[in-house]
Amino acid sequence: MLVSQQIRAARHALRWTVSKLAETSGVSVSTIKRLEAGDGIPNMSAPKLASIKSALEVAGIEFIGSPDDRPGIRLGKMD
Repeated sequence: MLVSQQIRAARHALRWTVSKLAETSGVSVSTIKRLEAGDGIPNMSAPKLASIKSALEVAGIEFIGSPDDRPGIRLGKMD
């Protein structure tokens, strides 16, 4: 489970625009903007969240912690 802050941080760490994340994940720009505007666990469908998470992980992001215990990101090796 991810929180909105992790997704914002991951996108910024990769220096991706919202458009780049939308293109890579297959999720619309407006959905990503809405997700990033919030805090906590996003209110969105599991498949869309999984697509975003997968796109960021393939790009080298590792999600750490849990929503209740120090959620964050770590830059991993990029393929």
